[in-house]
Amino acid sequence: MRGLAALDLRLLRLLRTRGHSPPVEAATINLARSGENGLLWYVIALGGAALGRPRGREPYFLAMKSVLATLVANTIVKQVVRRARPVLEEELPALTPVLSGRSYPSAHSSTSFAGARALSAAGLPAAPLYAVAVAMALSRPYLGVHYPSDILAGAALGDAMARFMTP
Repeated sequence: MRGLAALDLRLLRLLRTRGHSPPVEAATINLARSGENGLLWYVIALGGAALGRPRGREPYFLAMKSVLATLVANTIVKQVVRRARPVLEEELPALTPVLSGRSYPSAHSSTSFAGARALSAAGLPAAPLYAVAVAMALSRPYLGVHYPSDILAGAALGDAMARFMTP
């Protein structure tokens, strides 16, 4: 187990120290803000419901329910596990504020993968949805607010919730 924790920390440090420049950090912070509580996925689902394509409105409302249920499940798991957010040395502070001191699993990751699965089940193209979900998940250790294992657990939770809730 110690080896996995060390790997988690090494990957976090790698993501927190590579590929950083002010424009990339600003774009990543904006992406992360759009993912708070699954907001981006609700907006996409509402757009799909408004257009009613390609399969009518109901699959988009179901996608919204999947994202909300995933957020609730994620919150419950966070309260049970109670893993603290990562703290790297002083020269590597987190680049964005967080709503909670709990880290595992990542709500951004779980709601994003739930949204991607449910919206692709609604008929939207899967590749761009999953590309956004992966970017959203990776934004969290890049910004220094989650361990990589938090985003993997979040992705698994979100995918499982959406699989359970969508046809």
